[in-house]
Amino acid sequence: MSIILIDTCVISDLSNEDNDWFEWCSSTLEKLDNSHSFIVNDVIYAESSVIYPTIEEFDEYLSELDLSIKSIPREALFLAGKVFLKYRKNKGTKCNVLPDFFIGAHAAVKQYKLMSRDKGRFATYFPTVELIIPDH
Repeated sequence: MSIILIDTCVISDLSNEDNDWFEWCSSTLEKLDNSHSFIVNDVIYAESSVIYPTIEEFDEYLSELDLSIKSIPREALFLAGKVFLKYRKNKGTKCNVLPDFFIGAHAAVKQYKLMSRDKGRFATYFPTVELIIPDH
């Protein structure tokens, strides 16, 4: 059974049925459910938890989605730092990119697929990662 790392935007989209991306996220997870297991990492956990008042409520939500938590391995943390350096050398100026680099590096090092709506940085800096993204 292969593993899919679920990005923060997908967790957020699934928490609100009125969200424009809810249908894509829920139907995609449903299609993949029988042959994959789904995880989040420490960064995704932290980013996604902000809309929940308690850790118990958030953990219950993740359990309902059948998501487990996997820590980011040291090799991925190192890779994220190197990719961030490359981003800066390429004149990247945004300050909020490091979380995406942690996520992309985790998927790259562990050879996980990554489900996200954010193709840009992941495809550019982690070309070996198989992305599960919307068609449009």
